[in-house]
Amino acid sequence: MTALRAGDVTSVELTDEAIARIERDDKVINAICVPDFDRARAAARDADRARARGEDRPLLGVPVTVKESYDMAGLPTTWGMPPYRDHVPAEDAVQVSRLKAAGAVVLGKTNVPLGLQDIQSFNEIYGTTNNPWDHARTSGGSSGGSAAALASGFGALSIGSDIAGSLRTPAHFCGVYAHKPTLGLAANRGMVPPSEPALPVDLDLAVVGPMARTARDLTLLLDVMAGPDPLTHGVAHRLALPPARHERLRDFRVLVLDEHPLIATGSAVRAGVNRVADALADGGARVERHSPLLPDLAEAGMLYMQLLISGSVARFPIESYEELRIRVAGLSADDQSLDAVRLRAILFSHRDWIVANNRREVHRHGWRRLFAEFDAVVCPITPTPAFPHDHHPNPMERRIDIDGVAYPYFDQLVWAGLATMPGLPATAVPAGRSLEGLPVGVQLVGPMYEDRTPLRLAELLEQEIGGFRAPR
Repeated sequence: MTALRAGDVTSVELTDEAIARIERDDKVINAICVPDFDRARAAARDADRARARGEDRPLLGVPVTVKESYDMAGLPTTWGMPPYRDHVPAEDAVQVSRLKAAGAVVLGKTNVPLGLQDIQSFNEIYGTTNNPWDHARTSGGSSGGSAAALASGFGALSIGSDIAGSLRTPAHFCGVYAHKPTLGLAANRGMVPPSEPALPVDLDLAVVGPMARTARDLTLLLDVMAGPDPLTHGVAHRLALPPARHERLRDFRVLVLDEHPLIATGSAVRAGVNRVADALADGGARVERHSPLLPDLAEAGMLYMQLLISGSVARFPIESYEELRIRVAGLSADDQSLDAVRLRAILFSHRDWIVANNRREVHRHGWRRLFAEFDAVVCPITPTPAFPHDHHPNPMERRIDIDGVAYPYFDQLVWAGLATMPGLPATAVPAGRSLEGLPVGVQLVGPMYEDRTPLRLAELLEQEIGGFRAPR
């Protein structure tokens, strides 16, 4: 982007290079599921003409990609669901409009899992997206196509979404950056299942957010995305986010976590967390490993699963609902496993949800108190690096291998839920590689609406331990 601004390269040249790369390498990776090369080349020509006239917009002429789940006029939005393979919206999602208004050149759309409901990215319409570091492994989900595209050099930026780590996990698996914004910070209209109208809805837990190959680019893209929906707030305006709490590494106060009461942490991820902790300490930051102010992580994990599952299954078919009622009735009262928590949450009443939501407010207040003493929390995103493709048709029967011990597949979401349940911002940053050479990332969780604090910490860490490295 610096070269583009300086006039050392044109948007047409960057766009042609990105398209050539996609045509050469994406047969194996399968990140770009809906190419839009003709319109991209036209947009690049327009950007070069605009720059020649002296215009300068934040993303003028920068090639980017967009997660398939965002509406783009003239392109299919399917969420990987076969009944909607021919669904073509007439209007752009609000974030696609913001990308275009900022001058970005959209190369196409990136692959997702069926209904965005997986930690991998595969579906019957577009097939499987492979990890650029190891094609036998997943790129993550649900923004797996976007992360794989960035790692492969298919554009400089991408936009995704996150309710269960869907921005952060693919970034961790592919060695790139992502930011889960504070809940409600970025308008989401048009990032909607094809069966539903594109309305300006305040979602619970779910956010839209940026992905990039550098921390600074992540901040640049968040500034384009942030702000409420013009349909509900009149003229679109930017939110004035507070500045980062500190500019220098030595001024940061950081709590480092590498253990969760509900799941083991794999050795590769623990090593990544420790690399970041050591870099922080070496840079003069105050690093602590324990705090009595930390909300109860076991209860937080259970609350997260209750809110996530009860919200996700609101449209469950009634036949399945009846079967589940019988299964839940058969659970032992003292079964507090996450599998049992998830099953019970499927049958939540409105009253049950209100009770869980009230407990969430207690946790939010706990986080406010913690962030009076600390500026950020460093912790895992998932317990392992990218795992081998697992397309077992029943995800409830899948297992995640953590250093040789099998855990229920969806239990790995508890680390993502640490930031999602209370609505906190979290920045995923590369933290080196595993012994097998796979990328490992960690998340920097910050105070609500203080997104610039973990983003600034990400920039400072990038200088200390390095950032994105291209797969060899």
